[in-house]
This record gives sequence, C-alpha cells and structure tokens, in this order.
Amino acid sequence: MSNHLQKIFKDEILKKKIKDKLPHLFHIAELESSRAGKIGMQVGSVREGILIALLIYKFGEENVRTQIPITETEIDVKLFGNSISIKTITGKGFNGVKLIWTVDAQKAKEFRESYYPHYDILLVQINWDNIGGLYYIPLKAQKRLFEEMGKERYIKLPKPGTNPRGVEITKEALSQLVKDRKTQIIEIFWQRSKIDYNPYKKWVDYWEE
Repeated sequence: MSNHLQKIFKDEILKKKIKDKLPHLFHIAELESSRAGKIGMQVGSVREGILIALLIYKFGEENVRTQIPITETEIDVKLFGNSISIKTITGKGFNGVKLIWTVDAQKAKEFRESYYPHYDILLVQINWDNIGGLYYIPLKAQKRLFEEMGKERYIKLPKPGTNPRGVEITKEALSQLVKDRKTQIIEIFWQRSKIDYNPYKKWVDYWEE
C-alpha cells in the first residue's frame, strides 16, 4: 500500500481543490478530445495526464516518474518508486474499466490466466450532473478480493466476435472494491462549467509569436 497516495485523501485543502477543479479540467479534456460533438479515445490519455499533474503538484516532479515503458501495460506512473495504475470510468455504474487493452482473443485469455493484482489503483468515476468520485484502491484490497472471488468472477473477457478492445475488471468486483474498508474516496459533484474553448487558439498564438 502506498502511504503517499493516502496523503491526498487526508489533505483537506487539496481535497477541496480536487472537488472544485477536477470536473472543470476533465471537461476541458473532453473538449480537446472531441470532433463534431463526439469524444475520441484520446480523452483517456488527457485525463491520465491531469491526474499525473496532480501527483506532481502534491509530491514534486522529482518523486513522480512518468516515463513508463510501453511494455508496462498496467502501470501509468510511479510515485516514490511505487507503481500506480490510473483508471477512469463515466456513468453511475462501475462497468467497462479495462485491465489491459487488446483486440487479440488469445492474448486476452493468456492475460486472465496469468493475472494477479500488483499495483495500487487511482480511479476516477465521472458522473456528469451527479455524484462520482476519486478513489484510491490499495493493492491489499485488490489481492484480498481477487482471492475471494477467483479470476472468473473478477475478470471479464471480451465476447467472441466483438471488438471491445480489452479485458475488463467485472462490475461485481469493482463495485466491491470501491466500497472496501481500505479504499479511500473523495466524493465529487460533476458539473460542467461554461468554457469558451477554441482548440486551435494556442497553436495560432504560437504561429503569431
């Protein structure tokens, strides 16, 4: 368990800042990642960057390692050497959180056979016009539930013949993890702010320099 991550959830000033700023920043991420009103897949990377910036703001750039090899499929950032997996989900439920992205059915099966929780999870539940939150799901809680449930109930493989792009943690498992006694939460009311956003302005400004 990363005691460092727990500090975010005990810092009252930072918690208020997260409640105030995260919906605004995630709204900007959606605007940056949208075309013709549809949000693109790249929004996940932008959201991830916002959360990594939060870690840098709290703990300092020297303690946050962002250059993670692409072969480390579950690790998004390291904090004081501890690996963290960042997940985001939209809606009031806990469906669709990917453990690994792959379109290969055989690789998905191999992943489930070899999977065991190894990393702390930082999860954001985005629930526009309603309550969601920022969750810290410690490794200890994941291991305990995985051993209780078994891999078949914990991991959801993609349906044959579909292209869902990944292996998911089941809704049942994630719903239990977010309620676990070890899990930390900052509740957030997700309200979109009015933003006059022009995706080309910063690039035009660079051309004009």
